[in-house]
Amino acid sequence: MMRNGKILMMLALALGLAAAVVGYLGLSTVVARTAAGEKANLRDVVVCTADMTFGTKLEPTMLRVVRYPKEAVPSGAYSALDSVVGQTTKVFMSAREPVTAIKLSSRGGGLSMLVHPHMRAASIEVNQVSGVSGFVLPGDRVDVLSTVDPHNSEDAVTRTLLQNVEVLAAGQKTQQQDNKPINVQAVTLLVDPDGAEVLAHAGHEGEISLVLRNPEDATHVTVPAVSTHQMMGISVAEPPRPVGKARPVAHTPAVSKREPGKVRIIRNANVTESPAVTDSSAS
Repeated sequence: MMRNGKILMMLALALGLAAAVVGYLGLSTVVARTAAGEKANLRDVVVCTADMTFGTKLEPTMLRVVRYPKEAVPSGAYSALDSVVGQTTKVFMSAREPVTAIKLSSRGGGLSMLVHPHMRAASIEVNQVSGVSGFVLPGDRVDVLSTVDPHNSEDAVTRTLLQNVEVLAAGQKTQQQDNKPINVQAVTLLVDPDGAEVLAHAGHEGEISLVLRNPEDATHVTVPAVSTHQMMGISVAEPPRPVGKARPVAHTPAVSKREPGKVRIIRNANVTESPAVTDSSAS
C-alpha cells in the first residue's frame, strides 16, 4: 500500500510538472505573439527633449526617438535623428512634441521665418509702462500710440497710429544711459511697409506706447487725437488774424492859407512861397 501511494504521488508530481511546462510554453507563445503584434503597430518618432523657440538649429542632444502607435503618428513625422539634425524650427515647440516637416526649415531660421510675404518685422523700444508692464508676449495683438511734443510748445498730442498689430517677439535687453546700464523692452511687430515707416518716424519724433487688446477683437476704431489742452479742458483762444499792411498815404501838397499876392505851399515838410496867379477874367 505504501509503495502504491508513493507511485501515485510521483505520478501526480510528474503530471503537475508537465502541465506547468505546457502552460509556460503556451504563455510564452502568447506573450511573444502579443509583443510582435504591438511592435508591428508601433513606429519610431523623433521628439524634442525640451521646450524650443523658433529659429533654433536642431542638435542631436535636443532630440530623441520614442515609440508611437501607428495610428497616432503625426503627418510629416520623422523616424531618425539624422533626418532633422541641422534644420531650424519655424515655430515654438514644447518638450516631447513630435518634430514634423511643417515645423522645420532648411533655408535658415530666426525671426524671418515668421514674417509673412509682403510684410515686415519692425522693432521698437518701450519702457515698463508704455510696454504694458512687460506683459506683451509673442502672439498678442496691440494698438500703437505715439505722443509727440512739438518743439517750444506745451500742447503735446497723442494719436493712435496702428491697430490690431501682431507681436512677433518681445524681450528685455540692456543698454547704456548716462554711463549706467538700464533694461529696455524691445518689441517686434508684424506690419506692412507703410506701417514700418510710421513706426520708424514715430520713434524718432516722440514716445511710442502699446495698448494690449483682446485677440478676438479685430475691430478698427476711429479714434481722434487728443492734446494736452483738450485733456485738461483748457480752451485755447484763436490766434489773432494778421492785419494787412496800411496803404501808403500819398503826400498831397497842402495849400496853406492864401495871402494877398502870394501862395504858400507845404510839400514834404518844406515850405515854399510863390507869387499868386492873377485871374484876368475877374478884372
